[in-house]
Amino acid sequence: MNLFSRFEAFELDVLKEVGNIGAGNAATALSRLLDKPVDMAVPKVSLLPFEEVAERVGGSEQIVLAVFLRVEGEAPGNMFFIIEEASARRILRQLLSMNIEEKDGYSEMELSALCEIGNILAGSYLSSLADFMHLTMAPSVPAIAVDMAGAVLSYGLMQYGEMGDSALLIETTFLEDCQSLEGHFFLIPDPESFEKIFRALGVVSE
Repeated sequence: MNLFSRFEAFELDVLKEVGNIGAGNAATALSRLLDKPVDMAVPKVSLLPFEEVAERVGGSEQIVLAVFLRVEGEAPGNMFFIIEEASARRILRQLLSMNIEEKDGYSEMELSALCEIGNILAGSYLSSLADFMHLTMAPSVPAIAVDMAGAVLSYGLMQYGEMGDSALLIETTFLEDCQSLEGHFFLIPDPESFEKIFRALGVVSE
């Protein structure tokens, strides 16, 4: 029995709680950055085969905005924060109070702002996960791209060679002035990292 099949409800519940702590930390950091109240709903956590990842954000041909960073340390991997264009523009309008015109593409300032939000959110979640598991997990400098979901995910993985066949998906929702803004976190551990993560959670492979 492989580790993927043994990652059951209990472990997902544990990660959900860790994600909840991370979301709280991220919301606090965003509130300070933006000087306005920002809340985040309790994240939904699931583990899914990698080929299904793009389907969760509307399909491989869906145009998305993605913040990508490398997870370095004892449990290395890749992390993506992916939002659809409509949500990206709402974030710029509502959270950052930017006057966004309906146009193709984004300005350098808009991309920089979205990248910083993705960086804060990813870093907060990763920090909570690392503290909980007593593993060192540090984010690299983030990169941002606007492209089809399939292309974004493939590019990010090709940069770092062969990855595992499973992704940890954290679906979260921002809440600000009764408006919801959806975003997706994907944590894709390197193949050798899964066992370290399981051991840290008390699941020992046979």
